[in-house]
Amino acid sequence: MYSLSCLAKLKGWEFIYYTHHIPSFLKQNPHGNYLGALKNKAKIIETNLKAEELREFVLSLEDKDTLVIEEGGRVKEAQEGIKLLANEINEYAKKNNLKVFLPSGTGTTAYFLSKHLDVEVLTTYCVGDEDYLKKQFEWLGGGKIPTILKPRKKYHFGKLYKELFELWIDLKNAGIEFDLLYDTVGWDTILHYGLKNILYIHQGGIKGNESMIQRYLYKFRGERIF
Repeated sequence: MYSLSCLAKLKGWEFIYYTHHIPSFLKQNPHGNYLGALKNKAKIIETNLKAEELREFVLSLEDKDTLVIEEGGRVKEAQEGIKLLANEINEYAKKNNLKVFLPSGTGTTAYFLSKHLDVEVLTTYCVGDEDYLKKQFEWLGGGKIPTILKPRKKYHFGKLYKELFELWIDLKNAGIEFDLLYDTVGWDTILHYGLKNILYIHQGGIKGNESMIQRYLYKFRGERIF
């Protein structure tokens, strides 16, 4: 949402974001991605529709002047930009005998990287399960798909896990700040399988860490997590 709001602002486009629910605390105390998008003049609309009903409603709004981007950027047009990324890393990965690893939501980036890279692409699911991810790959075109690694345990998307926050702190102390929703599950999976010689694709979106850190500190208040 925040990234798209930045793009829309840069291009002078109107940006409308439909969602099923905005937490009351967030509406009363805007911060993180939500606040950033509002500052970029995004219109964030809460609706009582959800899942497929919400998707069908938003898709019905598309016309010659409107571009609809589904959740997670799950659109076939994403292939163009991801192909450029694949071209940038392909020779380096081959030369250094590296596999590429990244966690997946809809799996769009992992799928198109796998399609355009000459090295193996590994991923793990952060949303749903393996069947969900395979359905996303099939929708995008099927054929060659990434190797799917099962996470160490079932992580429910957006739920707080103390061990993932501690891992995030260790990674940050090592010199790089990662995303708290996807990257922590990704690195937990890397450590679980003892993966070596990988090129890790950073998931970005660290502005959202502001609200996630507040949630973690509130939930585990009184506990030593640093």
